[in-house]
Parts: sequence; structure tokens; C-alpha cells
Amino acid sequence: MELRVLFNALVTRLLFVLHSLVAVWRVTEVKKEPKYWLLALLNLPLCLETALTLKFKQGRGYKWFSPAIFIYLISIVPSLWLLELHPEIQFCSNKSELLGQSISEKVQHYSRGETRDNHILEKAWDLVNTVSTVCEPVWTLGLHQTFLLFLIIGRWLLPIGGEITRDQLSQLLLMFVGTAADILEFTSETLEIENVRNKHILVYAILAVWTWSMLQFPLDLAVQHVECGPSISSKKVFRLLLCRHSADLWNIGISLFIQDGPFLIVRLILMGYFNVITQMLVFFTAKNILSVMLQLYRLIVLSLDFHASLRYQSNSRKGGVACCPCEPNSISLPPNSCDTDEKESASIPLEGSVTAECL
Repeated sequence: MELRVLFNALVTRLLFVLHSLVAVWRVTEVKKEPKYWLLALLNLPLCLETALTLKFKQGRGYKWFSPAIFIYLISIVPSLWLLELHPEIQFCSNKSELLGQSISEKVQHYSRGETRDNHILEKAWDLVNTVSTVCEPVWTLGLHQTFLLFLIIGRWLLPIGGEITRDQLSQLLLMFVGTAADILEFTSETLEIENVRNKHILVYAILAVWTWSMLQFPLDLAVQHVECGPSISSKKVFRLLLCRHSADLWNIGISLFIQDGPFLIVRLILMGYFNVITQMLVFFTAKNILSVMLQLYRLIVLSLDFHASLRYQSNSRKGGVACCPCEPNSISLPPNSCDTDEKESASIPLEGSVTAECL
């Protein structure tokens, strides 16, 4: 086993565990009950997954799915739910601004080296106590932000398996950056509205949609193409479509059923039924509508291109090759294939040429 692979696999999972423990600590601080430390037991499956991955996969990842990311979601999402649902931490007072200034002054004071070595631990503990008294919504938002950052950084650091290339990983990480920004905006922009906070059913619905949207992070299907086996014939249209455009269809499915679609439904309910209308809510609703429309348009384009390709293949087998296959290619056409009036046999390069029938 390579030392670098082992280091990345262990360090990434250690970061996941530490961040989950910080979230559990905040829950115990808010609830004032030690029993919530039992949430830390949700990290045990990650320890088991680490051992199994090191033994059977030599620290590398799996095809299409990341168990470490999925277990990390399981370990931290319940803590974030409890923090968001706690009734006493919904809004900050002016005290948080004073605490922020106090923390900044202490950090500058310590950075100038004005403390002696024998008081470093005492001052550090004082700084930690000051940070712990920051307004709870600030803590919750910070946990949300670091949660999404750890998902992206962790997916980057986790050793990749043999089925995904570095180019595909870079594409996946870029997609995750945009996805994380949309998800964070969805939760922060909606849960900060006072009329929403006062209705528990809305908070539950928003958190449920948020949790549903997080399930896309453990999956790598958005950048991997399924290989078409020889057993898949043109008669199995749906399977052949999935085979040829698996990555594109998965991206469309994510947008319609996991992210933009559910976000749009929640925002429309807020605006239409509960009469919650803000400038940012209207803007992001319009953005979700545009995203859904573009994804549907792309689905139609892929479908038309796929059926045109099937018709071309069918004509090829029957001896009547179509004049303009939509996929660039170079094929020798038989006589009388494109011109019924003139009889000639020619090898016609079709690369880069598109006629009106294909548009």
C-alpha cells in the first residue's frame, strides 16, 4: 500500500470524525444534556468502513459511490437538524457583535506575542471559552459552511479508485463547488426569514429537502459513462439511451429531482401558499425555474439526437443510408443512397457537415 494513499485515506476520515464531534459538542451545549453525546456513536460505522477499505481496497475508493462521504453525512446531519430545530437559537442579539470584537482583539493580542510561555495554555483556554459563547446561529451557519467545504475537500483528498480518472474527479469537484453554493444559499436564505422560523412545518420541509439534496455528494455517476455491452441492441431503446448518455442523464436527474426541482417547489410554496416574498427569494425562484427549463431543453435535445442516430443506424442496415447522420463520422455511402435521380457511387466524408434534416 502506498504511503501517500494511506495518509490521505486516514487524514480525510479523521477530519470527518473531528467535525462531526464538534457538531455533537454544540448540540450538548445547546440542549444542556449529556445524553446527546451518544450522537458521537454515529462515527463508529466510519471507523469500520476505514478498516474494511484499508484491508480490501488498499485505501482506495469504490466505483460510483463513496461510503466515507455517505457515513459522514449520517454522522453530522442529525446534529445539524437538532441545532436548527432548537427554539432558543434562531436569532442573534447585539451581544454576538461584541463577542466577535472581543475574539478579534484577543487573537491580535496573542499574535503579537504579548503572553508569556507559561500562560499560553491558560490564554488559549480562555480564547476557546470566548468562542464557545458566540451566538448559536453563527455557530450553526459556520457548521453548515464547514460541512460543505469538508465534503468537497474530503472528496478531493480521498484516494480515487481505478474506475475514475483525475480529469473526471476535477469535473466532479467543480460541480460540487457550484452545488454546495446553491445548497448553502437555499438553507441560509430561507431559514433566516422570521415568518418561516415561526412555522415548524416549513422548517421541517426545508431541512428535509436540504437533507435530500446532500445525497448527491457520495455519488460519482455524474462524470462516469456506462460502457455499452454487445448484448444491448437497438431494440432496447431505453437501456441504449441510458448507456450512451448516462452522465448527461444523471446530471439532468440531479437538477430535476434532487436539487433545482425540489428547491423550486419549496420556494413556490413559500411564495404562493404562505405569502413569504422577499427580493432574494424571488431571484432564486427565477433562477431555479430557468435551471429546470434548461435541463428539460437539454433532455429534449438528447432525445432527438438519440432517435436520429437510431434512424440512421436502421437505414444503414437496410442499405438506405441517410444523407446526414447527426453524429460526425466518415462513411462510404452506397449508390443511390442520397440522390435518387443520379446514379453514382462515392465515398463521402461526413465529418463536420450538418444539413437541415439533422437540425
